[in-house]
Amino acid sequence: MAALPNIITKVTTHVLQEMKNKGEKIAMLTAYDYSIAKIIDRANIDAILVGDSASNVMAGHRTTLPITLNEMIYHGVSVVRAVSRALVIVDLPFGTYQGNSKEALNSSIRIMKETGADAVKLEGGQEVIESVNRILSAGIPVMGHLGLTPQSINKFGTYVVRATQKDEADRLIEDAHLLEKAGCFSIVLEKVPSQLATRVASELKIPIIGIGAGSGVDGQILVLHDMLGITQDFSPRFLRRYHNLYEEIYGAVGNYIHDIKIRDFPNEKEQY
Repeated sequence: MAALPNIITKVTTHVLQEMKNKGEKIAMLTAYDYSIAKIIDRANIDAILVGDSASNVMAGHRTTLPITLNEMIYHGVSVVRAVSRALVIVDLPFGTYQGNSKEALNSSIRIMKETGADAVKLEGGQEVIESVNRILSAGIPVMGHLGLTPQSINKFGTYVVRATQKDEADRLIEDAHLLEKAGCFSIVLEKVPSQLATRVASELKIPIIGIGAGSGVDGQILVLHDMLGITQDFSPRFLRRYHNLYEEIYGAVGNYIHDIKIRDFPNEKEQY
């Protein structure tokens, strides 16, 4: 299939839908700060997720649960300031939408007004559909998230592959159709069997973005810090490391320390 022309000045939810319709794969990454977001936007990434994974890679928490709405807004503002082309989606953090559709709407409105992002993302299907409907009723685009849902880690107790059994797989398919019918513009499928993800992508008209969901979906997302090799203690099967920035940064800092200790930095050309 022919790729969409690079003359796109701003990726929208409509553009993502056109990409699926034309068979062009969607490239998506996480970002949490201005400098990195500016680089990956200039590289023509299609979509950027300001993920609640910031709780892990930026703040050092064990799970995504501790990050707050104010912190997500801070990261969202930083990313949106840097981006001119990519679609920017901000995660609704744990506790801002589950079980209270009014709070879900208020949280989403804050994200959209204070960050200038293009959409929000939340985890779950039937159990959060009231919140999904309420957010959509305000004209706010919503991306769903099914399969492994990290905000529910204390419920599942493990990060193993989800929906390997028929009953859970059937529920996932039902939830995917439910989210599409409600009006979600896209769904992330995390860590599910590739055959199941391919089926969902073929049955649904909206784009399906995979992370550990095989190649039969409409696009892929990775956590930037994992993909660049900044994090080293997380190596699932689906992760391809495109660089080893950990070693490069570690080495550069070591060289900097060494040059200071031997009085080589700053040299005469580096002084006023």
